[in-house]
Amino acid sequence: MKTLLGLFKVLTVLFWWVVLANLLMPAEKPFHQLINLAGAALLGLHLLEVLFYNGRLRERSHRWFDRLQILLVGIFHILSIPAPKEVPHA
Repeated sequence: MKTLLGLFKVLTVLFWWVVLANLLMPAEKPFHQLINLAGAALLGLHLLEVLFYNGRLRERSHRWFDRLQILLVGIFHILSIPAPKEVPHA
C-alpha cells in the first residue's frame, strides 16, 4: 500500500509540474484552458480536504507541513497518516 501511495503522490506532483509549465509556456488553444481548469479544480478539492481533515491534523507535530503536503498531493497524504491511537477508558 505504501508503494502505491508513493506512486500516486509522484503522479500528482508531476501533474502540478504540468500545470506550472502550462502557466509559463501555454499549450495549444483548447488544452491550456483545460489544464488550467483541471489545476484549479484540483487545488479547490485539496483546499476542501485541508478544511475537512484539519481536526485530525491538530494532534500531529508538523501540522503546517502536513497541510502543505495535502495541498500538494491531497488524499494520498491523508491516507499515509497513521490513525491516532485511542486511549483505553478506565
